[in-house]
Amino acid sequence: MLLFRDTSWHHGLSPQELQKVTDQWMAWYDRLAEQGKVTAGHPLMHEGKIVSGKNGRFVADGPFAESKEAIGGYFLLNVETVEEALTIAKDCPGLEYGITVEVRPVAAVCPMRESSAEEAYGEGAEATYAQANA
Repeated sequence: MLLFRDTSWHHGLSPQELQKVTDQWMAWYDRLAEQGKVTAGHPLMHEGKIVSGKNGRFVADGPFAESKEAIGGYFLLNVETVEEALTIAKDCPGLEYGITVEVRPVAAVCPMRESSAEEAYGEGAEATYAQANA
């Protein structure tokens, strides 16, 4: 997965520069989609809500990360290795404008579920857990 950080990268660009970068992003995404390397990708809105506390009893406006740290969007990749994802990330058109691209693997199984299954059923227990709960 690629996470794009910095929601203020475009400030100061002329309308023509912004259109050029937008076109570059779309061409990059379309090329990756044609190659089967990206399965989803969307920008994220600036506003949102934060839910916390037992039973979600606290709801607040947010997130309030610094604009350089805020996640502005993501691509969900279909690649075999982190190195392949890094190669794709290095082609991000936004890097030239200060965007940071975070490359994160997506776990096939929730690590906490796997860990609790091993404690309950022993080593290699994910399959046993899945069969018991099917």
